[in-house]
Amino acid sequence: MARDTSADRPLLGILLMFGFCAVIPFADALAKLLGKDFPLFQLIVVRFFTQALLFAPMAMMAGATLFPSRRVVALTALRAALQIAGLLMMFSALRLLPLADAVAIAFVMPFLLLLLGRFFLDEEVGPRRLIACAVGFIGTLMVVQPSFAAVGWAALLPMGVAVVFAFFMLVTRAMAKEIDPLALQASSGLLALPFVTPLIFFPVAEVAPLVGWVAPNGAEIWLFVALGICGSIGHLLMTWSLRFAPSATLAPMQYLEIPMATLVGLVMFGDLPNGLAAAGIAVTIGAGLYIVFRERAVSRGAQT
Repeated sequence: MARDTSADRPLLGILLMFGFCAVIPFADALAKLLGKDFPLFQLIVVRFFTQALLFAPMAMMAGATLFPSRRVVALTALRAALQIAGLLMMFSALRLLPLADAVAIAFVMPFLLLLLGRFFLDEEVGPRRLIACAVGFIGTLMVVQPSFAAVGWAALLPMGVAVVFAFFMLVTRAMAKEIDPLALQASSGLLALPFVTPLIFFPVAEVAPLVGWVAPNGAEIWLFVALGICGSIGHLLMTWSLRFAPSATLAPMQYLEIPMATLVGLVMFGDLPNGLAAAGIAVTIGAGLYIVFRERAVSRGAQT
């Protein structure tokens, strides 16, 4: 069944996705910084707790319903499970990979999302969008090669992130017009917390801790707060973008997260991609920019 596109506003969706691409690398950088000393599920619990704490009161004050139907509850639970899995794999990858490399490898996701949107949501996928995503995928492979040589199979973790978050965004798009974005973020956090919170009470392993809780000091507390806020706001912007534009339009646009991740990684960790990885990043950026200008041209044509 074809979906209703009457409420779509592609350029607004693109602007909101720009916001996501600008904010989320900071959350990834904070996860990389904290992941060296704290269990991964501690980071995930803080992330979902902040999300619920920020958005549940806002949603209720706005009069939004957190769980408007059984279908929305089921899809929200699925979305929360996918987000948990994606965050776990991404945080694990960030322990081993430079920030820009991890983000760039994960950008096989738009290619997958484009195809999933076509087959599951009956979204239009023209040849130019398909070619742009294919070019972006080639750029991703150029980044994978040096990363795989350096760290081995861990370089494939971001590809797992790509698969999980492609389905995550597909589910988000499927329900984005049935529930307020603030309510969706709040309900996702509330549904995730009962599953991840018990894991912080397990013993902490000495090497690469996954579960348990390590008490942060004063400065680290503020880093955790920043992680929760940046991650929550970033995903809110992404959810809003999917309310106004199809995933096929936004998928190549997400490549613009890569230069921000490169800049943040350079400033915070001194990481700079090598020649082949830098060339791959440039290819993916070019593919994303092409779609932006193409979408603007299509939008202007429709208004004349």
